[in-house]
Formats: sequence, structure tokens, C-alpha cells
Amino acid sequence: MEGGIPEADMSAFRECLALSWKNPYVLRLAFSAGIGGLLFGYDTGVISGALLYIRDDFKAVDRKTWLQEAIVSTALAGAIIGAAVGGWINDRFGRRIAIILADALFLTGAIIMAAATNPAILIVGRVFVGLGVGMASMASPLYISEASPTRVRGALVSLNSFLITGGQFLSYLINLAFTKAPGTWRWMLGVAAVPAIVQIILMFSLPESPRWLYRKGRYEEGQAILKKIYPPEDVEGEIQALKESVDLEIKESESSEKINMMKLLKTTAVRRGLYAGMGLQIFQQFVGINTVMYYSPTIVQLAGFASNRTALLLSLITSGLNAFGSILSIYFIDKTGRKKLALISLSGVVVALALLTVTFRESEIHSPMVSAIETSHFNTTCPDFTSAVDPGRWTCMTCLKASSPSCGFCAAPNDKLLPGACLISNDTSKDICGNDHRSWYTRGCPSKFGWAALIGLALYIIFFSPGMGTVPWVVNSEIYPLRYRGVCGGMASTTVWVSNLIVSQSFLSLTQAIGTAWTFMMFGIVAIVGIFFVIIFVPETKGVPMEEVEKMLEQRSVQFKFWEKRNSVSEKY
Repeated sequence: MEGGIPEADMSAFRECLALSWKNPYVLRLAFSAGIGGLLFGYDTGVISGALLYIRDDFKAVDRKTWLQEAIVSTALAGAIIGAAVGGWINDRFGRRIAIILADALFLTGAIIMAAATNPAILIVGRVFVGLGVGMASMASPLYISEASPTRVRGALVSLNSFLITGGQFLSYLINLAFTKAPGTWRWMLGVAAVPAIVQIILMFSLPESPRWLYRKGRYEEGQAILKKIYPPEDVEGEIQALKESVDLEIKESESSEKINMMKLLKTTAVRRGLYAGMGLQIFQQFVGINTVMYYSPTIVQLAGFASNRTALLLSLITSGLNAFGSILSIYFIDKTGRKKLALISLSGVVVALALLTVTFRESEIHSPMVSAIETSHFNTTCPDFTSAVDPGRWTCMTCLKASSPSCGFCAAPNDKLLPGACLISNDTSKDICGNDHRSWYTRGCPSKFGWAALIGLALYIIFFSPGMGTVPWVVNSEIYPLRYRGVCGGMASTTVWVSNLIVSQSFLSLTQAIGTAWTFMMFGIVAIVGIFFVIIFVPETKGVPMEEVEKMLEQRSVQFKFWEKRNSVSEKY
């Protein structure tokens, strides 16, 4: 089962689809384990919509940006711990038990969040959810990989990525379904318990990974599962290949126990693999993907769409494109190649971020003016506007930046781009503004460039999802020598969670400190640096068997003079 990854062309992709009638048992294993990815995706998407209504219920969250970021990012902190502990649980108790435990943690977190009476309890629930997500992010792909036929392993592991993006899309549909229900955000967060319960039931009826069983000496159980996975004519060969692979892995792990981190980093192939693998994971996060996924409705509001429901509806487009892109990646990852696909993806991301930067900058420059006459119609005038030296120069953006107290912009009744009123941001002002058939803005300002921002977000997802959304995970599953795969994979997994935490925890604060336009420009600069990183440090692993990746990395020098044409080391194999 571990004899290397054959190049997956369209015939392999078609073979994966053919499993639905040839061997539905394999798809049952893959989909049941893949629900862990669905949970991850659902949590990513649902919190972005629920946050809009949590702000309405808990005024402390509405006033304090750091609380909003904490509600989002504490799940990521939990995921870091869950991923770290999950590695030990996977090896000690098995992949199946690890998935069930992850579901139990996720279920507990969903119940706590749905019943939360204050932000602190909500954050506790987010930590439990994060622990479950972190464990599932390791256990689910591992189970799928070890319980899949070699020929279609890549496509079935990519299925986990598709279910992550599918979970994000589902979360936006659920969010929209509950926008009119009492306790809106509680339903949004509580529904996550359903797929967790479903997976627990399914996993109790499924076997353990055959590879784990072999490592524990339970050969008969492992062979029985292999006979269900492979055609009769292939079973004996796969049993022998698995036995040899596990024996080699155990032998090498025993010999490598004495190797410390310094010795590991001095190993050329491992060091170069870590440069490429961890670097890709860092750039995946620091080009801003999870700000788009966690804060998509908020970004839509920053673009000038005030309604929570409208923001959720428009965000559904980006999550749908993300799911579609993950399907494309299953085909393009082996047809185009990892390196080329990453470069195409990052180039498109740069273009999309440039469009977002220009769009949000234009929106800030052409923000509607604040009218003293319009403001005088209300008795909740923003104090900073009243005491301003030159109130005639105030715009909507100036109004929203007022901080003592926070203020909001009540747009003109007929044309939102006309001068409006600057009022104290509270429920009274919001109700009065709404009663006058006006729109109330506290996140962004009315803008004629709002649709350009939506196009920018759509382009970002279209380019990111098939490439940088998948390539880092695939490269990290291929690039490390067998004896170091566990520790290096753990380092890469920790890298992506820590990077995700940093970006998600800082996004809203950055938009407040330097503006939305310059925040997206920062992501764009990182994407440009990422292009050069991929060219210089990332080798092409397409079609290279796992056993030969180590030889390729040892012989391949870092390509600083990337403009000079040279033969790929992989061609020698």
C-alpha cells in the first residue's frame, strides 16, 4: 500500500468515480472518515455568519474587535493542541478511535456554544470545537489514505479537501436558513452537532486502518480489510507490500529514535523538504485565505452591503466557488503538476488582491459625506461630529472611525451615496434610522464599487482553491523521507495552524489600524514573495515515487538562479 504514488491521470480519476459501483465499500470508508473534513469546513464557514448576530446579542463583542477575533481564533488555538495530541492518540489507539474522540469533542463544543450566555462561555465552546477539528484534521486524511487502493489514493484524499469546502458551503446555507429564526446564531452553531453524531455512528460500524492493525501485529484483521478494499487478484501483492513497508517503517523508526532535532535538520533531504513543505503552508495562510473564509460576510459589509442577510447571501457565492475549486484540484493536481499549479494560483491571487486593494481604496476616497442638516434630524448625533473643528469635511469613513463612543452612518433615504447622518452606534439609532427607510452602516460605507469587491473576492477564490488550497497538503504528503514523515508532517501541520491563528487573530485589527485596502495590499505583497519562494525552493514531485523523493532532494540544489534552464532531477527517475 505504501509502494509510492503512481501518477494519477484522468484514467485514475475515472477509476475513482467507478468505485461507486465497483467497490462502494471503499467510498463508504472514505466518505465516513471525510465527515471530519466536513466538520472543519462547517465550523470555518458558520462562525463567519454567526459572528454578525453574536455582535447584535453581545454588545461587548460589537464594541471590542479583539473579542470578535478571539471568538474566531480560539478554535484555532484549540486545533493546534488537538493536532499535537492527535498524533499520539492516532498511534496509540488507532485512527478510528481518534476520529470518534474528535467528534465527541466537537459535539461538546457545539452544545456549549449553542447554550452560551456570555462571550466567555462561547469562547470555551470554541476551544472544544478547535480540539476536535485539530484531531480530525490529522486522523481523517490518514484513515482515508491507509484504507484506499493505491491507484486512487490521491483522489480519495483530495475528497477530504472537497468535504472541507463543501462544509463551508453548507454552513452558509444553514446560516441563511436561520437568519429569521429566534436565537439565530445559536441554531447556526448548534447544528454542527448533527454531522458529528452521524460520524460517530458510522465510525462505530467501520474497521480500523489496516496499516495501523499491521503495526500492532493484528495481521488477520488487517488482511480481512484489505480483501474488501482490493480486487481478489491484487490482494496478495498488497498484503506483501504492506507487510514489507510496515516492517521497514518500524525498523527505521527504531533506528531514528536517537536522532535529535539538530541531526534531523542537518539531513539535507529533510531540511530541503521542510523548506518547501513548511514554507508552502506559511504562504497558504499569509496570503489571507482564512480571513476571506472566516470574515467573508464582514468583508462584504466593509464593501458597502449593510444587511446581515445580504452579506451572508453574497458570501455564499465565494464558498460555492471554493467548493468548485477543490473539485478542479482533484483533476489538475496531477495533470498540471504541483509547482506549476501553485505558481498559476499565486499569480491569480496577486491580481485578485490588487483589485481588492484598489476597490477598497476607491471606496474610502469616495465615501459619502456627512451632512449637518441630515444629522440634525436625529437626537443621537455622534459627539465627535458635534465637537469637530471642521465637521464639513467629515465623511462616512470619518464617522465610523469615531471611538468615544462608536458611531454609525445613517445613509440618505433615496440614494445611499448622498450625504447622510453620523449618529451614536446603538440600538436606538439603528431603529430610528431603519424606521426612516434608511440603511444603517457600522462596518463599511455605501459604495458604488461594492460589486467590484465581490468580483475581487470571487477571483481570489477561483485562483486560490484549485492551487494553493491543495498543493501545500499534497506536497507535504509526498516530500518527506519515510522515516521522518511523522515528525515532519507534525511540524508542517503545526505551522499551518499557528499561521492561521496569527492571520485570523490580526485581520480585523489590521483593517481598523491601516484600513481594509492596505490590509489586502499586504496580503498581495506576501503572494508576490510566495511566487519567488515556489520558484526557488519547491521541487516538482509530480510522478516521483515516494521512495525516490529523498534522492531527488539530496541531489537538487536550491534554485536561486531560477531563470537558468536546467533538467529536472525527477526526470532521472
